[in-house]
Amino acid sequence: MMNFVAIDFETANSKRNSACSVAVVEVKDGKIHDSYYALIKPPGMKFDYFNIQIHGITPEDVRNKPTFAEIWPELKLRLENKIVLAHNASFDMSVLKYAIQEYNLVPAKFHHCCTVSIARKIWPELENHKLDTVGDHLHIDFNHHNALDDARTCAAIPLFASEKIHVDNFAELVQKIDVPVKPFKC
Repeated sequence: MMNFVAIDFETANSKRNSACSVAVVEVKDGKIHDSYYALIKPPGMKFDYFNIQIHGITPEDVRNKPTFAEIWPELKLRLENKIVLAHNASFDMSVLKYAIQEYNLVPAKFHHCCTVSIARKIWPELENHKLDTVGDHLHIDFNHHNALDDARTCAAIPLFASEKIHVDNFAELVQKIDVPVKPFKC
């Protein structure tokens, strides 16, 4: 069956260790099973105006929220030994990596895959494969750059893709379209 988790981060500034929100959506047997969302107090509380304009999260929103280290036990449980998807996975995996390193935490063990790569293989006709473009193509109504909405939309991509090419599980999907699944390295 289709079993995986989708993750999305928003950052406070251009530094990859500045996560200010995270969401994880778990898919079990091809259906959304569970979700998790947290606002995060980033190191140094430095927010760039550009980032605030993208996601709308301000220093006031996170001033009394937990740090990444404080949410890591819960987040780690949600990722451990799973297939983790992200739209533009290199960004989200680097945010995760630098946040783990910032607090000297023990990394989770999992494999990850990029839904941009899946979308490019399944819908090559799209003008681009940004999350909002793919979401529009799939008729998903979502608030782009809200981590939970983005993670839900990311989770929908392999579900729609598997229907289009008639496969029943994630391993079959990535094998059939030749998309890599890589171990997380921290």
